Amino acid sequence: MEDRKAFFARVYELVAQIPRGKVISYGQIARLLGAPRAARAVGWAMRVCPEGLPWQRVVKADGSIAAGGWGEMRRALLEEEGVPFTADGRVEMEKCRWL
Repeated sequence: MEDRKAFFARVYELVAQIPRGKVISYGQIARLLGAPRAARAVGWAMRVCPEGLPWQRVVKADGSIAAGGWGEMRRALLEEEGVPFTADGRVEMEKCRWL
């Protein structure tokens, strides 16, 4: 795989395009970038993403919100954007998946 800095930059470029009210999974980002086995690397990129990116719009494939201490804030931001959640707290991916 390309060097980490270049890969992270491509992740950020893609995440910056996610429209309000839409979400994408870590694995989906990896596949779009031509690195289908790099979902964890996408996660690492998101842990250190620059300010201003819509980081809350990147979730796990099953719609659950990744751990990391910001779960409640992420959910609040997504709800503010109109993203629907299931009764068990996961994003309804089929209703708001981007691409």
